[in-house]
Amino acid sequence: MALIVLLDLRLKPEAVLGAEAMLRDILVGTRAFEGCLGVDVLLDCDDPAHMILLERWASAEADAAYRHWRAGAGATDLGSLLASIPQISMFEIASDI
Repeated sequence: MALIVLLDLRLKPEAVLGAEAMLRDILVGTRAFEGCLGVDVLLDCDDPAHMILLERWASAEADAAYRHWRAGAGATDLGSLLASIPQISMFEIASDI
């Protein structure tokens, strides 16, 4: 079953300008990861230090494999730009409603 993941990011104010370039590079790997169906970046209209990544995964297993990869061999420096720990919410698509 497809999985939607919302990754809520709060950036340090001084990191806002450099964050887009770093995310662009990071998301190349995310979008190419097996099972990734796409990633959209949502920018808060009122707060440039707030963004949400809307990720679509083919399955919970594909997402889990991706998170495992990012925690190890695929680790990035994104954490250095963050003002707080990212919040992750996972949703299944209710296609029968």
